[in-house]
Amino acid sequence: MEHSIHQEDLIKATSKAEYQSPVGVIEIVGTQEAIVSVLFLDSKTVENGVTETTFQVVKDCYNELDEYFNGTLKEFTVPYENAGTEFRRSVWQALTEIPYAETASYRDIARSIGNEKAVRAVGTANGNNKLSIIIPCHRIIGANGTLTGYAGGLWRKEWLLAHEQKHK
Repeated sequence: MEHSIHQEDLIKATSKAEYQSPVGVIEIVGTQEAIVSVLFLDSKTVENGVTETTFQVVKDCYNELDEYFNGTLKEFTVPYENAGTEFRRSVWQALTEIPYAETASYRDIARSIGNEKAVRAVGTANGNNKLSIIIPCHRIIGANGTLTGYAGGLWRKEWLLAHEQKHK
């Protein structure tokens, strides 16, 4: 049976900051120890940037996102926590192993975690990733090479993949 991270582990003080990326505003949320979410917002402008009270890990993530979008960062080093079942965490770990500017399919990920028949479950786990860009779910494409769904919008996925190709 799969176990989830305990709810009490998630009830910690958090700090938020918004980052203005070339593909829209990204909200960064973190505890004192780790980033817990990096998600695109619908807003057009940043309302809550980094301040002196922003937790250091959130500031570090902000800076790493800046480096990523400037084309100088290929791999994130900021600590993160991604709450989910053991299966989902194994999928998310496998996503981090897709090299910068490369792609994989749900089937590739299912094989890499030793569960070749779990293609749909891999897709569901991919769609539940709360750490966009850091856990590079945008690098997942269809087995036939086409772009597949992306919570941030297919246009963002296309932009992110092109950005990585340009800076590899």
